[in-house]
Amino acid sequence: MNRAHLHLEPYQEQGGQAGAPRPAPTPAQPARPPSEVTTVDDASTQALSEALRSSFQIIKFLMVGLVVVFIASGIFTVEPNQVALKLRFGRPVGTDTDPLLKPGLHWAFPEPIDEIVRIPIGQSHSVVSSVGWYAVSPQEEAQGIPPTARPTLIPLADGYTLTADGNIIHVRASVKYRITEPLAYAFKFANVSNSLQNVLNNAILYASARYPAHAALYESRGDFKDLVLARVNQMIEQHQFGITLEPSDVETAAPLFVKEAFDEVQRAEQDRSTKINTAQGEADVTVQKAAGEARGLRSAGLSSSNQLVQAVSADAKYFLDQLPYYEKDPELFRARLLTERISRIMTNAQEKWFIPDHADGQPWKKWLHLNREVTKPKAAPQHP
Repeated sequence: MNRAHLHLEPYQEQGGQAGAPRPAPTPAQPARPPSEVTTVDDASTQALSEALRSSFQIIKFLMVGLVVVFIASGIFTVEPNQVALKLRFGRPVGTDTDPLLKPGLHWAFPEPIDEIVRIPIGQSHSVVSSVGWYAVSPQEEAQGIPPTARPTLIPLADGYTLTADGNIIHVRASVKYRITEPLAYAFKFANVSNSLQNVLNNAILYASARYPAHAALYESRGDFKDLVLARVNQMIEQHQFGITLEPSDVETAAPLFVKEAFDEVQRAEQDRSTKINTAQGEADVTVQKAAGEARGLRSAGLSSSNQLVQAVSADAKYFLDQLPYYEKDPELFRARLLTERISRIMTNAQEKWFIPDHADGQPWKKWLHLNREVTKPKAAPQHP
């Protein structure tokens, strides 16, 4: 392989003086032999080939590693209390009947091709209303201490609701729910918790406008709570949130500045109810006792009346039976009747004496001999 040798001519600087002496020319290098030039070219080509081969091996390993990383990066886990939905370019992937992924290992293309939406269906969620309750710090809330009462409300901090009688009360609701329809929960609304909080706030205002303050605070607190939760359930079904409510709580409280006055009214109502219940109980006992005595008297009177009627009826029947005998022979009837009475009387006598009449009809004189009574000795007088 022939190489052209470049010979550099001496140059003259611009602006130099004409006729200046030129530098001495560089002596030319001796040309290499052809065999030496060929050896150098072969070594360069071999080194370049080895470098390219090593580069291709590295690229191959990198590509295999990238494929492994790509496959491994698509593996994900669905926890036991979750279901998942795989979206490919925003559309659900899976069967039309059940596109949800059950707990376990699954694979998907990395984002932005596939997107995994996890839905926690096995745990309970809670939402607290954001209107209707007075401002309270986390420390006061944790200790259960109400804030300092103020004569006025702070509009941007204190919440309240208007009742049916135009009064102001505080209401706070906390609802718990579980996800029962994951697809509706994930796609119907961007954030179901925020929507549910708005529904809860609406239900609080709805119920407050239908109850007087005293009823919502004391007399009908249970009915007030039921109305709030019924309103929430109605709107959940209407808007298809895909959730089901669990047992929840609704609190009502009077404004702190007038709470003592409300409590005094409630205590008076309780005292009144207690006294009414006590009096009613005593009245019931008295009425029941009198009714029992009346029933006893009526029963005794009826029994005596029945006995008297039966006795009189028996006597009347006896006399009616004896009437023919009397009408037939009055003297004989009297003698027989006297004999019957005497024998009835004498039946229980322990000693009997029979005294016949005098022949002249004079009555007998009878003396009854009794033992002399024993006299008790008199007690001796006591001397001081």
